Amino acid sequence: MAISVTGTRIPCYMFEGETAAAEYVARLIVHLVQERNAVGRSAVLGLCAGSAVVSVYRELVRLYQENQVDFSRVIVFNVEEFYGLSENRLQHHGRWLREVFLSRVNISPENVYLLDSTVPLEQVEEFCYRFEERIRRVGGLDFLLLTIGRNGRIAGNEPFGVRSSRTRLAVLDPVTRRECAADFFHEDSVPLQKLTIGIETILSAREVAVMVYGEEYASILRTTLEEPATNRVPASFLQDHPNAAFYVDEAAAAQLTAVATPWLVRSVEWTEDLIKRAVLWLSERTQKALLKLDGEDFRNHNLHQLLRHHGPAAKLAHRVFRQLLETIEYHPAGREPCKVLIFSPHPDDDVISMGGTIIRLVEDGHEVHVAYMVSGNIAVFDHDVAQLADLVCEVNRRFGIDEQKSLELKNQVRKSLQSKQPGEPDDPIVLELKALIRWSEARGAASVCGVKEENLHFLDLPFYRTGTVSKRPPGPEDVALVRKCIEEIGPKQVYVAGDLSDPHGTHRVCARLIFQALEEIERETGSRPEVLLYRGAWQEWAPHQIDVAVPLSPRDLRLKKEAIFRHESQKDTALFPGPDDPREFWQRAEDRNRQTAEQYNHYGLPEYFAIEAFRRWDGRVV
Repeated sequence: MAISVTGTRIPCYMFEGETAAAEYVARLIVHLVQERNAVGRSAVLGLCAGSAVVSVYRELVRLYQENQVDFSRVIVFNVEEFYGLSENRLQHHGRWLREVFLSRVNISPENVYLLDSTVPLEQVEEFCYRFEERIRRVGGLDFLLLTIGRNGRIAGNEPFGVRSSRTRLAVLDPVTRRECAADFFHEDSVPLQKLTIGIETILSAREVAVMVYGEEYASILRTTLEEPATNRVPASFLQDHPNAAFYVDEAAAAQLTAVATPWLVRSVEWTEDLIKRAVLWLSERTQKALLKLDGEDFRNHNLHQLLRHHGPAAKLAHRVFRQLLETIEYHPAGREPCKVLIFSPHPDDDVISMGGTIIRLVEDGHEVHVAYMVSGNIAVFDHDVAQLADLVCEVNRRFGIDEQKSLELKNQVRKSLQSKQPGEPDDPIVLELKALIRWSEARGAASVCGVKEENLHFLDLPFYRTGTVSKRPPGPEDVALVRKCIEEIGPKQVYVAGDLSDPHGTHRVCARLIFQALEEIERETGSRPEVLLYRGAWQEWAPHQIDVAVPLSPRDLRLKKEAIFRHESQKDTALFPGPDDPREFWQRAEDRNRQTAEQYNHYGLPEYFAIEAFRRWDGRVV
């Protein structure tokens, strides 16, 4: 169900998840196509590529296969393309659109107009003019499907672009290149320029739909929708469009005023969760500990209704104080020995996100198992695998172990790496060696935490085995492997990476597989283990979301860092560190755990050195 978010300068509709948003927008497109078909006219679509819109295209394909829509009259323009990138490259937007959508429905090839990434530089201006002319000749764009970047770009229009711009060649902003780095395996391989439709081209479309998912976009979404339009945030120019709308998930909408602090914009029904959020927010705004809040603090910050219906102030503050205090748990799996299963999407997520808790679980006498769900092989530098091949070859030479085969392997790896073009995937042998590097590092890190070698399970789920950043849709085989792991171990408690906002990110996919497996088990047996959700390397749960807080001592945090250090291929400079945070993973983990402890201390709770936080799974398959 779509929830209209109030108080925004551009209409914004929030959905529980990406699937619901995609179905809604796909229906908008289908309705437009059907209307135009009914009067013998063509619907003209402007389409972008990317993970945020892939579910829209899949839904359109499904509706076409069910004979609910005929695309034969539809005319398509793509909205941006990396300049200089040939169509045989995986990152080519036109190729992506053909593979994901255009080739799967009955759109006529002569009705598809793609930006030509190979047009000679001296002909670019003329090509862009002709592209705009084509749009005008077919009557203009009826519907634009877009996403935004973390810097507020829209299509290929970067910050400080000109509002009156039309289709042109544009230089990529450094933030954009870092955002695209994962697709090209390294930032240096990302092209410097893009062909893109202009801001004025976008504003001339009859309808614009912008899809935004994930908490990493929450800040720029708030700026785009709630602050005045500016060329620093090109997407904000959509405030001038009469028929533009944003379609977002709950994570992306988290910082919008009506979502983050709804009591500031409307009357609210004071649920237990909302009371907790409001009182913690008030503590932060006033810089007061919970038990120091008074009635004036509530009245001065628009919380008089809360005070009137659930007060007095001391009662409210003590209520929330007790709720937070009850989250503190030194023994998260209890004192009686039991089996615990930790699912780690990548080989280092377990120690980065909950290394201190793993140490505590082992020391409490529990039988701790870790299941590594994917190999993580695409996140290893080429020089690391070349170094491994050299080492294996030299070890085998010195000990007389099949020197000829070792030399052949070394030469094959070297040849593969030398012939690989920037942004191309590795061949299977290189990928296997990179997977072995991550495998060895995971074993070393787990040993620091005290987890026994025989309790490590490497699932190597099929959906991940593409050798590229884009993965296959997960299937029954993936669910079956996860379920088998759970049933063979029989855990009392399960830990799952709870980064659920990126709809096609590995953490989200892995969580879905686990939840589906647990749902099947519960349906057949009537019970399931307790499930606690942890966060990844970038974020921590907000204080009002925390159900279990595990205090860490200086020794715990030191051992956790030592475990993270065992992942040498991810240390110093990781291949995919994220676009916004230059810190190493161990620094992010330490800062996050120390900050959570500082938040608890600010609220007036006991002062701990560090804290790892968890939420209880509510049983929903996201």
